Amino acid sequence: MNSYILKIFLYETDPQVWRRFSVPETATFSELHQIIQKAMGWNDEQAHQFRYGKGRHLKQVIANTNEQVGPGDEFTDEKDITIAQFAGRRKLPVRLMYRYDFFDDWTHELVIEEKKEGENTLKMLGGERACPPEDCGGSFGYKECLAGYAEWMDDDYDPEAFDPKSVKL
Repeated sequence: MNSYILKIFLYETDPQVWRRFSVPETATFSELHQIIQKAMGWNDEQAHQFRYGKGRHLKQVIANTNEQVGPGDEFTDEKDITIAQFAGRRKLPVRLMYRYDFFDDWTHELVIEEKKEGENTLKMLGGERACPPEDCGGSFGYKECLAGYAEWMDDDYDPEAFDPKSVKL
């Protein structure tokens, strides 16, 4: 069995929020979504999708429902494709887009960086900064929170805090 090393980073955050982890090659994209949720510290309360393709128009969609697919997009059910099947014979690194919470529009770049032969691990390898809280209003709302303009913001939230060892994937 083999595993893949993946890195995910959140767009429109400065400094950047990112995570790196290993995933068994047999993991489906449905399982990858759950891994990403744990890695980022979110609660899986919103819709999501993976997109890939050439150029600016990422027409290939991997998701859990056809409702998230627009006209002209190609849909693959996330339960039906593994990381190994997706990576296939592609030259690594391979980049995808991961969208979470279509209202707040958290957009991530997901990079399948390398294949590890003979390793079958699910493990957090690194990362920086706490992920923005669920439903904080997207990148604009997150910046407002950091600037102290959001009265509802939890006093315990520390945007700098992230301990990879504390994440149980």
